[in-house]
Amino acid sequence: MAQDDQFKKLIAHAKEYGYIFQSSEIYDGLSAVYDYGQYGVELKNNIKKYWWDAMVKMHENIVGIDAAIFMHPETWNASGHTSAFNDPLIDNKDSKKRYRADDLIEEHIQKYQAKINKDVDKGRKKFGDSFDEKQFLETNPNILRNKSKIDEIQGRLVKALEADDLNEIKQIIVDCEIACPVSGSKNWTDVRQFNLMFETQLGSVAEGASKIYLRPETAQGIFVNYLNVQKTGRMKLPFGIAQIGKAFRNEIVARQFIFRMREFEQMEMQFFVKPGTEKEWFNHWKELRMKWHKALGLTDEKYRFHEHDKLAHYANAAFDIEFEFPFGFKELEGIHSRTDFDLSQHQKFSGKKLQYFDPESGESFVPYVVETSIGLDRTFLTILSACLQDEEVKKENGDSDIRVVFRIPPALAPIKLAVLPLVKKDGLPEKAREIIDELKFDFTCQYDEKDSIGRRYRRQDAIGTPYCVTIDHKTLEDNTVTIRDRDSMEQERVQISELTKIVDDKVSMKKLLKKIF
Repeated sequence: MAQDDQFKKLIAHAKEYGYIFQSSEIYDGLSAVYDYGQYGVELKNNIKKYWWDAMVKMHENIVGIDAAIFMHPETWNASGHTSAFNDPLIDNKDSKKRYRADDLIEEHIQKYQAKINKDVDKGRKKFGDSFDEKQFLETNPNILRNKSKIDEIQGRLVKALEADDLNEIKQIIVDCEIACPVSGSKNWTDVRQFNLMFETQLGSVAEGASKIYLRPETAQGIFVNYLNVQKTGRMKLPFGIAQIGKAFRNEIVARQFIFRMREFEQMEMQFFVKPGTEKEWFNHWKELRMKWHKALGLTDEKYRFHEHDKLAHYANAAFDIEFEFPFGFKELEGIHSRTDFDLSQHQKFSGKKLQYFDPESGESFVPYVVETSIGLDRTFLTILSACLQDEEVKKENGDSDIRVVFRIPPALAPIKLAVLPLVKKDGLPEKAREIIDELKFDFTCQYDEKDSIGRRYRRQDAIGTPYCVTIDHKTLEDNTVTIRDRDSMEQERVQISELTKIVDDKVSMKKLLKKIF
């Protein structure tokens, strides 16, 4: 299936099965804003728990906070967001469409990379087992030519972004003959800067209201509370502060479903360390965060590290963890060594000392910070992208059928157990309710009695439910039920008293965490 078709299918599935809806859909929706449905909110909450437990529960020196969305406007002057939180914007005069100029250039670079990948595939088919990919990449003339193009354009772009040279950014677009994806036109406006922060007013009357911002990131709420947490928690370096919360960005081009939204949720941890130890801790968190992702079992090859070509103004090291979405490898999580920039800036702008006193050395200093920042919505999309599958199933008569199965990691599945009476009579529904009443204290359960048992199985497969339990007439005789596994479709007859242990063994968050720690 083509990547575009695959992406459209998962978007349709997310709506059909109650995971994600367009916000205000009855009013034709709001661009790049989405609501999470009855199953979506459960999956989202489970992702949060997995992150929170791995970050806070598993570390004695990391604590959590929940900072307000509204912050004093001077916060954003100190952090540099009012002056530097910009994207280069360009409009096409013919299509009237607006784009991020750097995205247009990056997408153009990806076309050269696609040519390289195509040549590698051809070489692999031609030479078979004797194919030496490393040597091929280093010697093939076509590949070397395309690599040279990538390096040239990438070098110009990085230099232009670092210098905020908007004229050069446009010149790259002109020199590369980049056309508007909609109209095919190369009739571009000049590039200009666009600040991504949403403004609003704080005050009871318009005349006396002051301008404030919806926070564009959650990190600053941690930094301004650093001293409060350190003192009240008697925290010693190194220690971390974690937070899950909403952030808002007025994106120039918000697209690719929930990958880039104007209202989104972040899971961030700021780890405060002694200056000079930041690189060691940076590498520690870089590796540990990758382990967290891979523990989900979404295929290791779908993850990779990407080192930043251009460092943010506050960083001395930065890597992204990228995931292969249906539209290619894109950033999922950032690990940044932020130095002492944020605390030093807030100390300067607020006039309050934000230093740490080291009782061992007897010195005071502003701590350095290592940050891990992951998009909750993007993590949701990784699961939707990797786990939604079409599977061919053989029937008893030899024919085949296609079942849609959402292989969500069981610990994250919205519904852990579906309880299905074989028929809606003879006391079977009552027995099913009795089982749910016992198991609902441990698991999120769902009762389903509509349609044939086969259709109900298929429905639960599409929702992503790891187990289905069927109650039949024999259940009333010996207290046994049939339990069906989502992934293997194998069925087993077990005692009702064994259900808690069987299900818990598969859906336990503890099993996920033990893969990491």
